[in-house]
Amino acid sequence: MSSVTEKARTAVLVDFGGVITSSVLRAFTDFGASLGGDPRLPLDLLSRDQASRTLLADHESGRIDAEAFERGFAERLRAHGADVRAEGLTARMQAGMTIDQDMLALLGDLRAARYPVAVVSNSFGTGTYDGVDLAAVADAVVISGEVGIRKPSRRIYAIACERLGVTPEEAVMIDDLQQNLDGAARIGVGGVLHTSAPDTRRQLAERFRITV
Repeated sequence: MSSVTEKARTAVLVDFGGVITSSVLRAFTDFGASLGGDPRLPLDLLSRDQASRTLLADHESGRIDAEAFERGFAERLRAHGADVRAEGLTARMQAGMTIDQDMLALLGDLRAARYPVAVVSNSFGTGTYDGVDLAAVADAVVISGEVGIRKPSRRIYAIACERLGVTPEEAVMIDDLQQNLDGAARIGVGGVLHTSAPDTRRQLAERFRITV
């Protein structure tokens, strides 16, 4: 993890799942364990099975709705030996996720210090954001299914910067997946790989001179 100071930034883009919430990967693994087989099956399919990857990409980009994704992904799980029903599948996959109150506090501190904040999130299922009033924690909200573009496409970060009224060179992205930071970096957005709220707060201060 780099501690080199980079260009000072004045705005923050932040992921939802795995940053404002607890780990998505852990929740999906817990769900996999509940199926009675390999706990890694859901993640393995979403990362390596082409049919599942296409379903996820189509859902995140808004080309298919949550119900269509659930039907398709339930079929892929069943094809690999998991006895699972489609209805409510995404909710069950996310059941283990909780809101990170320390991250909500950090976002509040950023906005209080006049650093504008945008949530940049890939869609997944329905009710994903019910536990948080996004309008109360961010100045802009960019959801992949609503704009038709998903991370790590550079365009979704450009949209977030446009909505905040900043250039990409003025922004830093907080995400728990390196591939999403790599996408943001392609247009000049700085990156913080999130593991915990205290570490992210430290990285913002040490690397980008965003101190709150």
